Amino acid sequence: MSTILPPFKIFSGTRSKYMAEEICKDLGVELGKMNIQYFADGEFEVCFEESIRGCEVYLVQSTFPNSDNLMELLLMIDAAKRASAKSVIAVMPYFGWARQDRKDKPRVSIAAKLVADLLSTAGIDRLITMDLHADQIQGFFNVPVDHLYASSCFIPYIQSLNLKDLVIASPDVGGAKRANSYAKYLNTPLVLCHKQRAKANVVETMTIIGDVEDKDVIIVDDMVDTAGTICKAAQLMIDNGARSVRALASHAIMSDPASERVQNSPLTEMIFTNSIPYTKDCTKCNILSVAPLFADTIRRVHNFESISSQYLIK
Repeated sequence: MSTILPPFKIFSGTRSKYMAEEICKDLGVELGKMNIQYFADGEFEVCFEESIRGCEVYLVQSTFPNSDNLMELLLMIDAAKRASAKSVIAVMPYFGWARQDRKDKPRVSIAAKLVADLLSTAGIDRLITMDLHADQIQGFFNVPVDHLYASSCFIPYIQSLNLKDLVIASPDVGGAKRANSYAKYLNTPLVLCHKQRAKANVVETMTIIGDVEDKDVIIVDDMVDTAGTICKAAQLMIDNGARSVRALASHAIMSDPASERVQNSPLTEMIFTNSIPYTKDCTKCNILSVAPLFADTIRRVHNFESISSQYLIK
């Protein structure tokens, strides 16, 4: 006797509608109808404008600043639970607040754990996200977490460049594991940058560990905020004889003056995914869509299929 799966519907938060529309197009379904009403003081109310009773509901929303994006997602989850959805799955291409994942000094919050608790309390049954700042954030949840990797998009793009003397680099020691995964898969050398920060978003000194002379370097990171580290690393590579330097990062936070820095840097190209909408004017930035990756994951989750076969590297 075949199992009849519940219908699934996809809805979007305000700032991630572009992503949800791409996902729906790939899946061949319509984006669900939802209304967000704003009050004079900035407060807002979420309302689903179609029945979701008994449905598997996917809510697409990245939680980059400001915090309204997170609050909007929480209200969407609550509204879906109260409207008798069979299950509620948060689809967060970018999981915000993830950089605060531990107590690295006294008397600080662990924002990533707090956000996980908020999502759980609101009532999610599953989380689908991509390239968390730290893998162990998955352990902050007591529901299944499908952690996707942008490498599924980046690796084919790197291979299409046909770079002769490719070297993979990490902009800091903390990203060495991520960069090593790329280097291992592509069978290329690995170079590390060792940086010391004067304070948050400000790099004081940086040194290279490895050889980049006459090499085509690709710097791998999970996110770019002010682009200070990436641009300083690129300049250091060029100063040490690199033929070309590119950088790739999953999440384009790109706080000012990041775009200007990238444009004026020796970087040949800066490659991002569209997990966060990037609207600045920078000719060196190249955006790759991860909507097909999320669409395929939603299809597999709905059909109770494995998603690990999507991974090129982990």
